[in-house]
Amino acid sequence: MKLLEISGHGIPWLLGTLYCLSRSDSCAGREVLMNLLFSLLLDLLLVALIKGLVRRRRPAHNQMDMFFTLSVDKYSFPSGHATRAALVSRFILNHLVLAIPLRVLVVLWAFILGLSRVMLGRHNVTDVAFGFFLGYMQYSIVDYCWLSPHNAPVLFVLWNQQ
Repeated sequence: MKLLEISGHGIPWLLGTLYCLSRSDSCAGREVLMNLLFSLLLDLLLVALIKGLVRRRRPAHNQMDMFFTLSVDKYSFPSGHATRAALVSRFILNHLVLAIPLRVLVVLWAFILGLSRVMLGRHNVTDVAFGFFLGYMQYSIVDYCWLSPHNAPVLFVLWNQQ
């Protein structure tokens, strides 16, 4: 369960995306990774904003032994892991060519991650359900605002100089 919790945490996703971005040697790869980074940052911002506004306490049986928490992580609504799982799953399914068994595994990972949040006592079912909805909608925003060398040339020029 802990490994599943870490697999949906924002820090490994951000660090992994930055690492892959620094190692990418293709323009198409950098474009996808830049948009994944944008997605993850948007997710962190929106979840922190909503948690700060709603301030719903975590379930009473939750133990605060989570992997690397921040101040808003004492709140429960929405589940950041669920938003990230829905967002990343939709991102992967739309931008990677995967065989059907791998596509099923991506969806299962997201579903089981959400289920684990409730089983670990981190969230209520409504926190996870809204998190899935929010993550799904966040991808729609990212897809609409897709960053490319044509509409955001400064970002790509800056990254290519590093």
